[in-house]
Amino acid sequence: MDPPAAKRSQGYPAGPEERDAGAGAMRGRGRPEALLDLSAKRVAESWAFEQVEERFSRVPEPVQKRIVFWSFPRSEREICMYSSLGYQSPEGEHDARVPFTRGLHLLQSGAVDRVLQVGFHLSGNIREPGGPGEPERLYHVSISFDRCKITSVSCGCDNRDLFYCAHVVALSLYRIRHACQVELRLPISETLSQMNRDQLQKFVQYLISAHHTEVLPTAQRLADEILLLGSEINLVHGAPDPTAGAGIEDANCWHLDEEQIQEQVKQLLSNGGYYGASQQLRSMFCKVREMLRMRDSNGARMLILMTEQFLQDPRLALWRQQGAGMTDKCRQLWDELGALWVCVVLSPHCKPEERASWLQLLGKWDKLDVCPLEEGSYSFDRPSLQPTMALSPGPEEEEMVTAGSRHTVFGRALQAGSLHWSDTHLQRILASDCYGPSLTGHMGSDKPTFDPQGRPLWLGEPFPTACARVDTLRAHGYPRQALRLAGAIVNTLRLQRRHQLESYKQQKKELLQKGSTCITNTEGWVGHPLDPIGCLCRALLEACRLEEETLALYPDSGPEKRKVAYQHVPVPGSPGESYLALALEVTLLGLGQQRALPEGLYAQDKVVRNEEQLLALLEEVELDERLVQVLRKQAGLLLEGGPFSGFGEVLFRESVPMHTCACYLFTALLPHDPDLAYRLALRAMRLPVLETALPAGEPHPNPLDSVMNNRFPRWFILGHLETRQCELASAMLTAAKGDPKWLHMVLGSIQQNIHSPSLLFKLAQDACKTATPASAPPDTTLLGIALELGLQVMRMTLSTMTWRRREMVRWLVSCATEIGPQALMNIMQNWYSLFTPVEAATIVAVTGTTHATLLRLQLDAPRREELWACARTLALQCAMKDPQNCTLPALTLCEKNHAAFEAAYQIVLDAAAGGLGHAHLFTVARYMEHRGLPLRAYKLATLALAQLSIAFNQDSHPAVNDVLWACSLSHSLGRHELSAIVPLIIRSIHCAPMLSDILRRWTLSAPGLGPLGARRAAKPLGTDRAPLCQLLDAAVAAYINTSHSRLTHISPRHYGDFIEFLGKARETFLLAPDGHLQFAQFLENLKQTYKGKKKLMLLVRERFG
Repeated sequence: MDPPAAKRSQGYPAGPEERDAGAGAMRGRGRPEALLDLSAKRVAESWAFEQVEERFSRVPEPVQKRIVFWSFPRSEREICMYSSLGYQSPEGEHDARVPFTRGLHLLQSGAVDRVLQVGFHLSGNIREPGGPGEPERLYHVSISFDRCKITSVSCGCDNRDLFYCAHVVALSLYRIRHACQVELRLPISETLSQMNRDQLQKFVQYLISAHHTEVLPTAQRLADEILLLGSEINLVHGAPDPTAGAGIEDANCWHLDEEQIQEQVKQLLSNGGYYGASQQLRSMFCKVREMLRMRDSNGARMLILMTEQFLQDPRLALWRQQGAGMTDKCRQLWDELGALWVCVVLSPHCKPEERASWLQLLGKWDKLDVCPLEEGSYSFDRPSLQPTMALSPGPEEEEMVTAGSRHTVFGRALQAGSLHWSDTHLQRILASDCYGPSLTGHMGSDKPTFDPQGRPLWLGEPFPTACARVDTLRAHGYPRQALRLAGAIVNTLRLQRRHQLESYKQQKKELLQKGSTCITNTEGWVGHPLDPIGCLCRALLEACRLEEETLALYPDSGPEKRKVAYQHVPVPGSPGESYLALALEVTLLGLGQQRALPEGLYAQDKVVRNEEQLLALLEEVELDERLVQVLRKQAGLLLEGGPFSGFGEVLFRESVPMHTCACYLFTALLPHDPDLAYRLALRAMRLPVLETALPAGEPHPNPLDSVMNNRFPRWFILGHLETRQCELASAMLTAAKGDPKWLHMVLGSIQQNIHSPSLLFKLAQDACKTATPASAPPDTTLLGIALELGLQVMRMTLSTMTWRRREMVRWLVSCATEIGPQALMNIMQNWYSLFTPVEAATIVAVTGTTHATLLRLQLDAPRREELWACARTLALQCAMKDPQNCTLPALTLCEKNHAAFEAAYQIVLDAAAGGLGHAHLFTVARYMEHRGLPLRAYKLATLALAQLSIAFNQDSHPAVNDVLWACSLSHSLGRHELSAIVPLIIRSIHCAPMLSDILRRWTLSAPGLGPLGARRAAKPLGTDRAPLCQLLDAAVAAYINTSHSRLTHISPRHYGDFIEFLGKARETFLLAPDGHLQFAQFLENLKQTYKGKKKLMLLVRERFG
């Protein structure tokens, strides 16, 4: 195949057709080039100079000079390729960082001088300005070259990088652009051969004298060897000449610093967690592709070096040992590496021995234990592209991809080694745009070679493999041939789809009755390791780019990335068709393919990522009327595609959902064909794996998390898929605003297909926001749909309770408020199916009757009272259902209505009899006192005390403050209430310090200080009379019992605490008339009973006598 015609855009380095521009001054404009120069050019490109010398016994000096002159590279594109990575740095500092740009600036600023070419060696000085306050720096540069390729470079800057430094670039560009200003000499050996002995001796002595510090030891060593008869140097004919060019056996390739490539790849892999490292490795892959496109053998050489470093990555062994998967970034790099090797091995112009050596290396790497495996269970021997494909009648279990043998990332490259380009039909497809049945006879094959319209087909190998051929042709610089093969593949896909539709029509009735289907494409094209759809799409789009975008050296090198513009380019032999339309068609065909989700987290993630990449390509294309027609036609075919389409009427249970693709199609079609847009999007709302996982009528087992986490662990990306489903639904709801018909159809689809409450809640919020714009009246239909979705969320999460429930309930009340009072009252009246009693009483009833809500509703007095009545009824129902948590909110809400308040109070009393806890009773009692109802508070306090029990050692019981408050309340109400509560205190409280504290409080002031401050008793009560005498007796008895209890297991470290306890006990004993005598008897009893605790009893005597 012939190489593509080279072009050049303004501002980029010279292409091949301008590589002689530097020598243009040799001849006037319009003058034909001399035969000597024409011949010297061809010889300089193809022959090593040693071959010229061997072929001709004597080569005239002028001929030698012209060969030497034309042997230097003539194109700036190669210089640029070897002095830039060709990627835009994140900081946008590419101009300052790219050596080619810096070298160009040095050349233009006159920094190059003393340029000399001696044979095949170029040297010169580069003066580079220093920084502020720094002196100018001088660098000496040397370049060796052969057959229009630079074979070695040397620079005083000691550049340690992948590619040539700016100084080498500056000297090379000077030689290309100002070739006639460079002093040219023949190889130094030719000059030496013209000298006699004296001249040679003088030459050597002057050379040693000029550089004696560097070369004197070497000169002496060489002199000793030459004077020694039989030495190795005397056995060799002639002597080496670094300026005489390469030998016949020497490889002819551009200089590539292998050591630096290996070191840089190793370093970047060690920094693999950083985004910049992955970007630079991808840039190196791009550089390999650039070399392949230039037919540079260093492309494969550089890829070998990179692969070896990838396989030496120490993380591979660690991941394998731990049984862990590699990181996503690393896995993506390995994928690109494997795809590049397919392009290299499948090269249409490589030599058989080159391919054999690559396959040998790949085979060796493939056997390594650390070599990563290809993920996704994609087959290596799928059926070839066929003109027909019928539905498989077997059960779906037989259709699933079975696990095959071990396939590494190099497996496809090894498989590509068996492919060739010698097929006659393939050669004719690649050779002509006008290849048709009229140009050929029978091909000697039973495979059809043309479709009914006479357009060529390419059958006989799997679709991904055929697309890999297209990618390979593009990668190796055959864009026209790639385009022709892509066209033949598209023709084949069209014919196959036509036969698929015919097959489906014959079995449509049976499949629709069954309601499901077996998978027809176990191996999806989107996410496939070879990215077949991406290869086709890019090849077709590349032909349609405006402003020669395809020829840019740096795709992202501008200050800002320009939007790509496309134009329609006619397809030869297909009137009315364009490559742009084909790109759209084939991409939609691949995206809409019904296919099984591959196995493995990374493989599934790659499906999503590849889908997004393809849609990003389509979004760059501006849709005109012609493309819209293609879009409508393809959308219709997708809807009619049956089991072959992800939009078909019947779906395989575990097929990849179409939400993301449908989102693009819906947005693109909506302005042109709304009916088709909605039908397509509604069809794509399905998520069949969830539908079959949940039998009809069964509630979602875990509403906020994906059910697949438990029942289908293979679906690692289900959460992402459900989010995309939600985005599609949201797009439809927003677009359908103002159209009740479509709004209700979208609502039905959402309720049927979306099973995640959190996503449904988000949809409800989005719909409410869309329905209530700030500067326009609300859309009542859309508001109703938002409310309906919110109600569904409430029902789904009622029994599972999540941390977002309170937010959801508040939002639902606000949404109902936006609709009107009737909606608000409806959710209050049906609260039991939506909310818990606590939510209904504390959020729904309260929020629905706040001042802000009532202002928002703008109700008249009767309607306002109706809403209040509804809220009070709700609160009372909640209090009856959950008195423990809802009685206080119910009382608060019913304060302004006497009947309702009395009903709520009665609910509290009934609940107290039914076991309502003392804590809640005390809380309600305090509320009653705060409301000015002390007698009711007292009643509830006594009910609470009746349920309470505080042991002798519970000094810090949670109810201590409540008991003290109840005692204070009874004391303030009068002697009668106090007398009534004393028996309850004695029965419920056995803690001596607490009893003495109550007793002391009651003796400080007279009882009966009522609410209005009127004292109903004249003087404080005494402890010698009822009711306090009973309390004093109880306190004394509690101290006695507690003392015996503590002494039973007391340790010496607690003796001090016990003495303090006895001190408090004495204070209580002394409140009785004969308290002193009682306390003395108590102490004597202790001394007799616990006389064995001598130290403790000593302390008792010291303190109390």
